[in-house]
Amino acid sequence: MATTRRDDVWAMGDLYEPYVGRWSRAVAKEFLAWLALPTDSDWLDVGCGTGALTRMIAESAHPRSVIGVDRSTGFVAYAQARVGGGPVRFETGDAEALPLVSSTIDAAVSGLVLNFVPRPAQAVAEMARVARPGGMVALYVWDYAEKMELMRHFWDAAAALDPAARDQDEGIRFPLCRPEPLAELFAQAGLRDVETRAIDVPTVFRDFDDYWSPFLGGQGPAPAYAMAQNEAKRDALKERIRATLPIAADGTIPLTARAWAVRGHTP
Repeated sequence: MATTRRDDVWAMGDLYEPYVGRWSRAVAKEFLAWLALPTDSDWLDVGCGTGALTRMIAESAHPRSVIGVDRSTGFVAYAQARVGGGPVRFETGDAEALPLVSSTIDAAVSGLVLNFVPRPAQAVAEMARVARPGGMVALYVWDYAEKMELMRHFWDAAAALDPAARDQDEGIRFPLCRPEPLAELFAQAGLRDVETRAIDVPTVFRDFDDYWSPFLGGQGPAPAYAMAQNEAKRDALKERIRATLPIAADGTIPLTARAWAVRGHTP
Protein backbone atom coordinates (compact mmCIF):
# COMPACT_ATOMS: atom_id res chain seq x y z
CA MET A 1 0.00 0.00 0.00
CA ALA A 2 1.49 3.33 -1.02
CA THR A 3 1.07 6.76 0.49
CA THR A 4 0.81 10.02 -1.40
CA ARG A 5 4.29 11.46 -1.72
CA ARG A 6 4.46 15.05 -0.48
CA ASP A 7 7.13 17.33 0.88
CA ASP A 8 6.06 17.06 4.50
CA VAL A 9 8.40 19.05 6.69
CA TRP A 10 9.97 17.04 9.52
CA ALA A 11 13.45 18.21 10.42
CA MET A 12 13.66 20.50 13.46
CA GLY A 13 13.38 18.80 16.82
CA ASP A 14 12.84 22.03 18.76
CA LEU A 15 9.74 22.77 16.67
CA TYR A 16 8.40 19.22 16.50
CA GLU A 17 8.53 18.73 20.27
CA PRO A 18 5.78 21.23 21.28
CA TYR A 19 3.60 20.12 18.35
CA VAL A 20 3.27 16.35 18.86
CA GLY A 21 6.53 15.23 20.45
CA ARG A 22 5.26 15.83 23.97
CA TRP A 23 2.20 13.64 23.37
CA SER A 24 4.11 10.88 21.60
CA ARG A 25 6.02 10.05 24.80
CA ALA A 26 2.79 9.10 26.56
CA VAL A 27 1.81 6.86 23.64
CA ALA A 28 5.28 5.29 23.61
CA LYS A 29 4.97 4.31 27.27
CA GLU A 30 1.67 2.50 26.70
CA PHE A 31 2.99 0.92 23.51
CA LEU A 32 6.02 -0.61 25.23
CA ALA A 33 3.91 -1.90 28.11
CA TRP A 34 1.74 -3.66 25.53
CA LEU A 35 4.77 -5.28 23.87
CA ALA A 36 6.11 -6.51 27.23
CA LEU A 37 9.44 -7.70 25.80
CA PRO A 38 12.11 -9.32 27.96
CA THR A 39 14.89 -7.19 29.37
CA ASP A 40 18.36 -7.27 27.79
CA SER A 41 16.89 -7.24 24.26
CA ASP A 42 18.33 -5.56 21.17
CA TRP A 43 15.98 -2.86 19.82
CA LEU A 44 15.68 -0.82 16.64
CA ASP A 45 13.59 2.37 16.45
CA VAL A 46 12.80 3.11 12.79
CA GLY A 47 12.12 6.75 12.03
CA CYS A 48 13.21 7.70 15.53
CA GLY A 49 12.64 11.44 15.06
CA THR A 50 13.47 13.35 18.24
CA GLY A 51 14.02 10.10 20.12
CA ALA A 52 10.79 9.96 22.17
CA LEU A 53 10.28 6.22 21.65
CA THR A 54 14.02 5.51 21.83
CA ARG A 55 14.25 7.26 25.18
CA MET A 56 11.28 5.33 26.53
CA ILE A 57 12.86 2.03 25.43
CA ALA A 58 16.11 2.96 27.17
CA GLU A 59 14.33 4.03 30.37
CA SER A 60 11.68 1.35 30.74
CA ALA A 61 12.62 -1.73 28.69
CA HIS A 62 16.12 -2.26 30.16
CA PRO A 63 17.61 -3.04 26.72
CA ARG A 64 20.99 -4.46 25.83
CA SER A 65 21.13 -2.04 22.89
CA VAL A 66 18.95 0.49 21.08
CA ILE A 67 19.59 1.86 17.60
CA GLY A 68 17.57 4.83 16.40
CA VAL A 69 17.45 5.40 12.63
CA ASP A 70 16.01 8.46 10.89
CA ARG A 71 16.52 9.99 7.45
CA SER A 72 16.57 13.53 8.92
CA THR A 73 20.06 14.59 9.99
CA GLY A 74 18.42 17.34 12.07
CA PHE A 75 16.37 14.86 14.05
CA VAL A 76 19.32 12.50 14.47
CA ALA A 77 21.47 15.33 15.86
CA TYR A 78 18.67 16.42 18.21
CA ALA A 79 18.11 12.87 19.47
CA GLN A 80 21.80 12.11 19.85
CA ALA A 81 22.34 15.23 21.95
CA ARG A 82 19.44 14.43 24.30
CA VAL A 83 19.15 10.64 24.33
CA GLY A 84 22.40 9.16 23.00
CA GLY A 85 24.94 7.35 25.13
CA GLY A 86 25.05 4.10 27.05
CA PRO A 87 23.17 1.42 25.11
CA VAL A 88 21.67 4.02 22.73
CA ARG A 89 23.08 5.18 19.40
CA PHE A 90 21.60 6.92 16.38
CA GLU A 91 22.22 6.67 12.64
CA THR A 92 20.97 8.50 9.59
CA GLY A 93 19.22 5.99 7.36
CA ASP A 94 16.23 5.10 5.21
CA ALA A 95 13.32 3.05 6.57
CA GLU A 96 13.08 1.33 3.18
CA ALA A 97 16.74 0.23 3.24
CA LEU A 98 17.78 -0.11 6.87
CA PRO A 99 21.54 0.02 7.52
CA LEU A 100 21.52 -3.20 9.57
CA VAL A 101 22.46 -6.82 9.01
CA SER A 102 19.55 -9.28 8.73
CA SER A 103 18.32 -11.17 11.82
CA THR A 104 20.21 -9.09 14.39
CA ILE A 105 17.40 -7.33 16.32
CA ASP A 106 14.96 -8.69 18.91
CA ALA A 107 12.43 -5.90 18.43
CA ALA A 108 12.06 -3.60 15.41
CA VAL A 109 9.62 -0.84 16.29
CA SER A 110 8.47 2.48 14.88
CA GLY A 111 6.37 5.35 16.17
CA LEU A 112 4.27 7.83 14.14
CA VAL A 113 6.27 7.34 10.96
CA LEU A 114 4.89 4.64 8.65
CA ASN A 115 2.35 6.82 6.82
CA PHE A 116 5.11 9.26 5.80
CA VAL A 117 7.20 6.51 4.19
CA PRO A 118 6.68 6.38 0.41
CA ARG A 119 6.50 2.55 0.43
CA PRO A 120 5.12 1.37 3.78
CA ALA A 121 5.17 -2.30 2.77
CA GLN A 122 8.89 -2.06 2.02
CA ALA A 123 9.53 -0.45 5.41
CA VAL A 124 7.66 -3.24 7.24
CA ALA A 125 9.52 -5.84 5.16
CA GLU A 126 12.81 -4.23 6.20
CA MET A 127 11.81 -4.28 9.87
CA ALA A 128 10.97 -7.96 9.52
CA ARG A 129 14.27 -8.62 7.72
CA VAL A 130 16.43 -7.23 10.52
CA ALA A 131 14.44 -8.98 13.28
CA ARG A 132 15.62 -12.35 14.53
CA PRO A 133 13.41 -15.43 14.05
CA GLY A 134 10.53 -15.10 16.47
CA GLY A 135 11.38 -11.43 16.96
CA MET A 136 8.88 -8.62 17.40
CA VAL A 137 7.88 -6.11 14.73
CA ALA A 138 5.54 -3.38 15.98
CA LEU A 139 4.55 0.20 15.33
CA TYR A 140 1.93 2.85 15.92
CA VAL A 141 0.46 5.74 13.93
CA TRP A 142 -1.96 8.54 14.79
CA ASP A 143 -5.68 8.02 14.24
CA TYR A 144 -5.80 11.05 11.98
CA ALA A 145 -9.32 10.42 10.72
CA GLU A 146 -11.03 10.48 14.11
CA LYS A 147 -9.45 10.66 17.55
CA MET A 148 -6.17 12.51 17.05
CA GLU A 149 -8.23 15.50 18.12
CA LEU A 150 -5.69 18.31 18.03
CA MET A 151 -5.22 17.68 14.30
CA ARG A 152 -8.87 16.79 13.68
CA HIS A 153 -10.07 20.19 14.98
CA PHE A 154 -7.47 21.93 12.82
CA TRP A 155 -8.36 20.20 9.56
CA ASP A 156 -12.11 20.36 10.06
CA ALA A 157 -11.85 24.13 10.53
CA ALA A 158 -9.43 24.50 7.61
CA ALA A 159 -11.72 22.57 5.25
CA ALA A 160 -14.73 24.63 6.33
CA LEU A 161 -12.90 27.81 5.25
CA ASP A 162 -10.95 26.33 2.33
CA PRO A 163 -12.27 23.13 0.67
CA ALA A 164 -8.86 22.67 -0.99
CA ALA A 165 -7.38 22.03 2.47
CA ARG A 166 -8.90 18.55 2.36
CA ASP A 167 -6.10 17.52 0.00
CA GLN A 168 -3.61 18.03 2.84
CA ASP A 169 -5.75 16.53 5.64
CA GLU A 170 -3.85 13.54 7.06
CA GLY A 171 -7.14 11.81 7.83
CA ILE A 172 -7.83 11.67 4.09
CA ARG A 173 -4.25 11.30 2.87
CA PHE A 174 -3.42 8.35 5.10
CA PRO A 175 -6.09 5.62 4.91
CA LEU A 176 -3.35 3.26 6.11
CA CYS A 177 -3.78 4.62 9.63
CA ARG A 178 -6.60 2.28 10.63
CA PRO A 179 -6.42 -1.14 12.30
CA GLU A 180 -7.57 -3.21 9.31
CA PRO A 181 -5.02 -1.96 6.75
CA LEU A 182 -2.25 -2.05 9.36
CA ALA A 183 -3.03 -5.69 10.17
CA GLU A 184 -3.19 -6.54 6.46
CA LEU A 185 0.19 -4.90 5.87
CA PHE A 186 1.78 -6.99 8.61
CA ALA A 187 0.16 -10.20 7.36
CA GLN A 188 1.42 -9.51 3.83
CA ALA A 189 4.94 -9.13 5.25
CA GLY A 190 4.70 -12.71 6.54
CA LEU A 191 4.39 -11.75 10.21
CA ARG A 192 2.39 -14.07 12.49
CA ASP A 193 0.14 -13.52 15.51
CA VAL A 194 -0.74 -10.05 14.25
CA GLU A 195 -2.72 -7.90 16.69
CA THR A 196 -3.90 -4.28 16.74
CA ARG A 197 -5.15 -1.97 19.48
CA ALA A 198 -6.01 1.66 20.16
CA ILE A 199 -3.83 3.70 22.53
CA ASP A 200 -5.60 6.80 23.87
CA VAL A 201 -3.73 9.48 25.83
CA PRO A 202 -5.05 12.77 27.22
CA THR A 203 -3.73 15.94 25.59
CA VAL A 204 -4.68 18.82 27.87
CA PHE A 205 -3.60 22.27 26.70
CA ARG A 206 -3.07 25.06 29.25
CA ASP A 207 -4.98 27.53 27.10
CA PHE A 208 -5.66 28.34 23.47
CA ASP A 209 -2.16 29.71 22.91
CA ASP A 210 -0.69 26.40 24.09
CA TYR A 211 -2.84 24.69 21.45
CA TRP A 212 -2.29 27.17 18.62
CA SER A 213 1.35 28.25 18.85
CA PRO A 214 2.84 24.87 17.76
CA PHE A 215 0.97 25.24 14.46
CA LEU A 216 3.16 28.26 13.73
CA GLY A 217 6.35 26.19 13.71
CA GLY A 218 5.93 24.76 10.22
CA GLN A 219 6.79 21.17 11.25
CA GLY A 220 4.33 18.69 9.74
CA PRO A 221 1.42 19.02 7.29
CA ALA A 222 -0.95 21.08 9.47
CA PRO A 223 1.65 23.64 10.63
CA ALA A 224 2.98 23.86 7.07
CA TYR A 225 -0.55 24.59 5.82
CA ALA A 226 -1.08 27.24 8.51
CA MET A 227 2.17 29.03 7.68
CA ALA A 228 1.41 28.96 3.94
CA GLN A 229 -1.67 31.17 4.51
CA ASN A 230 -1.53 34.95 4.54
CA GLU A 231 -2.10 36.67 7.87
CA ALA A 232 -5.81 37.32 7.32
CA LYS A 233 -6.55 33.70 6.36
CA ARG A 234 -4.43 32.39 9.22
CA ASP A 235 -6.31 34.60 11.69
CA ALA A 236 -9.64 33.42 10.30
CA LEU A 237 -8.52 29.79 10.71
CA LYS A 238 -7.34 30.51 14.26
CA GLU A 239 -10.71 31.97 15.27
CA ARG A 240 -12.65 29.19 13.56
CA ILE A 241 -10.70 26.60 15.55
CA ARG A 242 -11.07 28.56 18.78
CA ALA A 243 -14.87 28.52 18.33
CA THR A 244 -14.98 24.72 17.98
CA LEU A 245 -12.62 23.64 20.78
CA PRO A 246 -14.00 22.36 24.11
CA ILE A 247 -12.52 25.08 26.31
CA ALA A 248 -13.10 24.45 30.03
CA ALA A 249 -14.10 27.13 32.56
CA ASP A 250 -10.46 27.43 33.71
CA GLY A 251 -9.28 27.96 30.11
CA THR A 252 -7.75 24.53 29.63
CA ILE A 253 -8.58 22.49 26.54
CA PRO A 254 -9.00 18.76 27.24
CA LEU A 255 -8.52 16.67 24.10
CA THR A 256 -7.60 13.06 23.33
CA ALA A 257 -4.87 11.70 21.08
CA ARG A 258 -5.47 8.19 19.77
CA ALA A 259 -2.85 6.07 18.09
CA TRP A 260 -3.42 2.74 16.37
CA ALA A 261 -0.79 0.14 17.24
CA VAL A 262 0.02 -3.15 15.51
CA ARG A 263 2.40 -5.96 16.40
CA GLY A 264 3.48 -9.30 14.99
CA HIS A 265 6.29 -11.85 15.15
CA THR A 266 8.70 -13.02 12.50
CA PRO A 267 8.45 -16.73 11.55
